[in-house]
Amino acid sequence: MPTKKSTTVKLSEPEKVDQFMKSAVHPLVKVMEALRKIILSTDKEIGEEIKWNAPSFFYTGEMKPFDPKEYKRHIVVFNLHKKDAIRLIFPSGAIVGDKTGLLEGDYADGRRIANFSDLKEVKAKEADLKKVISKWLKLLDK
Repeated sequence: MPTKKSTTVKLSEPEKVDQFMKSAVHPLVKVMEALRKIILSTDKEIGEEIKWNAPSFFYTGEMKPFDPKEYKRHIVVFNLHKKDAIRLIFPSGAIVGDKTGLLEGDYADGRRIANFSDLKEVKAKEADLKKVISKWLKLLDK
C-alpha cells in the first residue's frame, strides 16, 4: 500500500496558538511569548499550530511531497514539561550543523534542543536562534 504524502503547502493556525497562550499556566509564559515572537519574525514563511500539546512552528511554503511522519516541514516545537525552562525541540536540528552552541544533544534521530530559563537568556540567544532557523530554512528540501 502506498504511503500518504503531505500536501505541498501548509496553512498556519495563529488563532489556535493565541488561545493556547492565553490559557497557558506555565511559570515562564513571558519566555514563551518572547520565543514565539522571535521565531515568527525570522521568516515570513514560518507558520504555527498546536502540535504535541504545545506551540509548534513550521515552514508554510511549497515543498516536494514527503511522508508526513518524517516531519520535514517542522522547524521547532515548544516542550513545556519543565517548570524552570522552556525547551525548544528541533526535530531535525542536526542538519543545521550548529556552530553557535545554541543546540544541545546528539540524538540518533537528529533532534536537537535549545533551553531558555528567563527573558535575559532569550535576549542573549536571540541572534543565534534566528541564525539556526534561517540556516534550517536554507537547507530544507523545497
